Amino acid sequence: MTDKKTVTKFTLLAHKMTKLTHKTLSPKEQSKQVKLKNLRVASIIILLISTIPFLFYINELFPDSVIWENSFFIYKSKYYESVNVFVWVVLGKLIPLLLFLIWFFTCKHWWYLVILIPIALYTFQLSSIIIEDSEIIDYRDIYLLIPFIGVILIVLHIIRTKIFDQIHGIDLSELRKFRKKS
Repeated sequence: MTDKKTVTKFTLLAHKMTKLTHKTLSPKEQSKQVKLKNLRVASIIILLISTIPFLFYINELFPDSVIWENSFFIYKSKYYESVNVFVWVVLGKLIPLLLFLIWFFTCKHWWYLVILIPIALYTFQLSSIIIEDSEIIDYRDIYLLIPFIGVILIVLHIIRTKIFDQIHGIDLSELRKFRKKS
């Protein structure tokens, strides 16, 4: 019985000590923990970026025939007449899309919204390939992107104007007054 009481006392004491040490970390130790966390995240991103190009060779696992049967479903390639070629085309759009997504989520520049344009283009192309499996892949997608690109360019222009306003100390109301006079 005394062993159980001793063990519970020690576990409670250890639990209290860990709470105290987490609360009383010095700023230097907290900085080290933040740096270690950032290093872990950066390592995962680097590993992901370095392994994505190897995904391009996954198409070798698929059969070079019109029909692919497995225990879950049956797929029939309509236009490409080969499941292997279909997967190769899909991966040709998916891999750059993944790399653009990584770039978008890790970019710290003010212009990062521009990266949404190729992301949208690759997304439309990929959906066109998968849904339609047709001959027309890159033709119509650009017309669907025009409103999307317009909105992004307007937002970027507003951000750029505000940044230049703060950097150069230009008062935008003066520009508006000058524009009304002319």
